[in-house]
Amino acid sequence: MDLKSFFLWKRVQFFFAVFLSAFGQISFLHGQQNVTAEPGQNIVLPCRAAGRSTVIVVKWVRTDLGSDYVLKFRDEQFDPENQNPSFRNRVDLQDRHMKDGDVSLVLRNVTADDGGSYECRVVQRGESQIRPISSVVLLVVPPGTGGESRDDGGTEDGHGGPAPSVSGWILILVIIIIIIIAAVGLVIYRKPSCLRRKYLPASC
Repeated sequence: MDLKSFFLWKRVQFFFAVFLSAFGQISFLHGQQNVTAEPGQNIVLPCRAAGRSTVIVVKWVRTDLGSDYVLKFRDEQFDPENQNPSFRNRVDLQDRHMKDGDVSLVLRNVTADDGGSYECRVVQRGESQIRPISSVVLLVVPPGTGGESRDDGGTEDGHGGPAPSVSGWILILVIIIIIIIAAVGLVIYRKPSCLRRKYLPASC
């Protein structure tokens, strides 16, 4: 491999690594959803693990609770050891068999203090570490302002389901930038001029 090809290959590797990193971060953000509820309602915070691997651990956390968790399910049973006291006897899995990767959280008798950002984390068979797969923002609104819940965990006022896909536009923008930079790099390396002097001084 000559010097020109070496530099080109290194640049392609760098762009590919940046793309994978950005894609990984944005893919998680794209899973964020908003759910709106009124005090006293029973709601579902949706989450589903991808793939066919069996889920062996589910952990729901709220980002402001520190080491306490909302719910933890492993070895086919609930683990109450570090469960936050405010969620005891109020949370459950929508499907304890987690069929098709469904690890959605049921939250009963919602209170104003339940509002916040929740993360769904899982361990699937063959994995050794728990990882976040979805984020749900729960908005608790005053009674009569449109927080009537649906069976799918959304709300009748249209706030349920995926959040506006700003992250999708960010991903598209990142891809476009990477393509442009890669194209410019190829032009510089292929153009028979001294534009390459900075990288390949021996070629001019």
